[in-house]
Amino acid sequence: MRKNDTNAPIRVAMISLGCPKNLVDSEKMLANLAEVGCVITPEPADADVVLVNTCGFLQAARNEAMDILAELKQLKDADPRKRIVVAGCLVQREDSGLLQQAPYIDAIVGVHGRQNVAQTILSVTGRMPPRQIDMPAYDPAAIWSDRGRLRLTPRHYAYLRISEGCDQKCTFCTIPSIRGPFRSKQPDEILSEAGELALDGAQEIILIGQDTTTYGQDIGCQAGLAGLLRQLNDVPGVNWLRLMYTYPRQFSDAVIQALADCDRLAKYVDMPLQHISSDVLRRMGRRTDRATVEDLLARLRQAVPGLAIRTTFIVGFPGETEPQFAELLAFVEQQRFDAMGVFAYSRESGTPAAKLPEQLAEDVKQQRVERLMLAQQAIAFQAAAATKGNAFEVVVDGPADQPGRYTARHSRQGPEVDSVTLVQSSQPLRPGDVLQVRCTGSKGYDLLATTVQAAKGHPGSKRKK
Repeated sequence: MRKNDTNAPIRVAMISLGCPKNLVDSEKMLANLAEVGCVITPEPADADVVLVNTCGFLQAARNEAMDILAELKQLKDADPRKRIVVAGCLVQREDSGLLQQAPYIDAIVGVHGRQNVAQTILSVTGRMPPRQIDMPAYDPAAIWSDRGRLRLTPRHYAYLRISEGCDQKCTFCTIPSIRGPFRSKQPDEILSEAGELALDGAQEIILIGQDTTTYGQDIGCQAGLAGLLRQLNDVPGVNWLRLMYTYPRQFSDAVIQALADCDRLAKYVDMPLQHISSDVLRRMGRRTDRATVEDLLARLRQAVPGLAIRTTFIVGFPGETEPQFAELLAFVEQQRFDAMGVFAYSRESGTPAAKLPEQLAEDVKQQRVERLMLAQQAIAFQAAAATKGNAFEVVVDGPADQPGRYTARHSRQGPEVDSVTLVQSSQPLRPGDVLQVRCTGSKGYDLLATTVQAAKGHPGSKRKK
């Protein structure tokens, strides 16, 4: 917006932090901004307003957000006309306290005010009456539509949120206090959104939510997640479905069978287990135990041969003993997960776990993170090396680190969180291209491959006639 020109379009830059659920919110905010005439620019330095959609789940995420805001302050110091608007989970946790920590912020919008971001930006640029704080109350009946987004992901894949909030009440987690209780989107809304995303070129759809396995229980949808997966399996143009953020206690036999039956559903599941010691799981409020988890993993692998399982664990939880950590370490070495993340326990104010005795020292937590990740690294490197010589289908995500090399994924590799397949090709490839490759080796966690068949349409099993 040029000085003294209130008719010029407002230029807005978006910085989106955190998980894919936050990314969906960012995409919807961008669409709303475009609808009111704002121009989206990729560079904060070129923007009249910088909108930061924050994560506030862990202290590390809050630190990242505050570091970015400090950098934006420098831009604002150089050009006092620039405005900074902050939205998302950090705002929901800190409320007006964020303005005290960073008084250079012009306005804040909580997670329940997503639909008001455009009006807030019009406000801070003088197009509407002033409004610095937008923290609407949680509406228990509301779960917004995510249709009509301005997507930030590559065209060939997209995230589809099927639920919001969480009722699991894990003792370490702040999500219920930030996002509210669990609520499902109506199936018709999800199917409409999936169809819209497919028409926009998203042939791989990743299903997300704080807890996807509880889908439908709050709205009387008896078919639940299993029924939704079967319906999505028939959406035209959707060739890969990917299931993320499942909760082990809620993983039903019907969902397992849907994973086995649905030909467009990638044989892949993301299921954060958090720990395996029954005592630690109890103190985490996970409402499950080791025997139940092991039984579930066995049933999944028996019903879906070749299933890729991605998981995450928390180490250093209050009271975690060395024998309990050793139990987790041995469990990981036994189960040989396809992908795994490890987090050091973060003591979050307002959570029950923050009040537990026997809080562990940070150096102990970090040592356990390293030991568990080294165990998983050995497993992952062995699995990658064993893939040499195999032929399989991949989808191209984009160019890689050297000429003629491209980043791609097979069906057991999720975007942005997993390892990749680095494909060497003598022919130019485009994002979304699909081709047959043969693995020639590995580079750390990643596979190396060469093409054996030219690029074609996006992957997906041939439909039964």
